[in-house]
Amino acid sequence: MTELHFTDVQRDCLQELVNVAMGQASDKLARYLGTFVHLQVPAIALVEAALLSQHFASRYQQQSATLVSLGFFGDQGLRGETIMLYQLANVGVIAQLLGYSDDAVSEAEMLTDISSVLTTTFLSGLAEQLENSFSYAAPRILSSRDQYFADKLAYTAEQWQLALQVDIRYQLTDYSFNCDMILLIPGEAVLRLRQTLDNILADF
Repeated sequence: MTELHFTDVQRDCLQELVNVAMGQASDKLARYLGTFVHLQVPAIALVEAALLSQHFASRYQQQSATLVSLGFFGDQGLRGETIMLYQLANVGVIAQLLGYSDDAVSEAEMLTDISSVLTTTFLSGLAEQLENSFSYAAPRILSSRDQYFADKLAYTAEQWQLALQVDIRYQLTDYSFNCDMILLIPGEAVLRLRQTLDNILADF
């Protein structure tokens, strides 16, 4: 993975782009939930996809989690798959905000809807800054409330080379809503992204 990395300058530039895109997603989530959303600065890291399941199995140990996947396709090699990982401790409160009944089907529908809002808004904001555009596949539930989510994450991640891990924490008015976003990406997407970041930096 020696050539597929970001320099410190490229990473700082990408962090700023991610911050802007996540700000747009946070605003969209606030409108969707009808409440104020405070967004902490997302932490990002480029990691080997094969390491993801071990990392998140440890992070989500003894917690219920749901995985929602959405594929995206852009120009010149910018493509991949996003996965949203949700901690489910406060899903019931969010379901009440949205008017969903408390059952598994409604929970899956709710998280699919939220994933679509967050992911497409984030990716659209990122693509605009990169002077690109993305098309999206329909979101799908990979895992819901079971102890095998790490295995399902590993199976999905092994189809990709790298992951741009974005840790997100939303603070709503009266409670927390925690989730993690992962962008699973091929090597050509990293190379294309590096080139685009260099072009952006050259304009400053």
